[in-house]
Amino acid sequence: MKLLIKKLDERAVIPARQTQFSAGYDLSACCGEPITVKAGQTVKVHTGVAMEIDGDKSTVGLIYARSGLATKFGLAPANCVGVIDWDYRGEVIVALHNSSENDFVINHGDRIAQLVLAPVFTPEVEVADELSGTVRGEGGFGSTNK
Repeated sequence: MKLLIKKLDERAVIPARQTQFSAGYDLSACCGEPITVKAGQTVKVHTGVAMEIDGDKSTVGLIYARSGLATKFGLAPANCVGVIDWDYRGEVIVALHNSSENDFVINHGDRIAQLVLAPVFTPEVEVADELSGTVRGEGGFGSTNK
């Protein structure tokens, strides 16, 4: 399998893993001028790249927060996890939300999120009149009292 990256902007930074065992490829901002993400605001940040997962159509690209940005500065994907379907060929754009009380400035080349590739299961959907029983049953949020 290969991750093919097309630069849509000559200034774009190619996504890269920072260590040998990193699961995610860091995505970097591609912007002409700094972007201020005000407290409570969501902005769409361009990366200047498009991608193709070559070789396995049952793979998806998932955009996750970078842990440091999220925990220290409250900056994380607005939709929690972004989904890049196998057949999408447009620019990878990250919607970042600032959940902190402070504005945050993103500069060109800043690492803003991480891309993780994962398998996708797409079973046939079948309507059922009954589902099998379990010990938990229909117990929902907090039903195990733990």
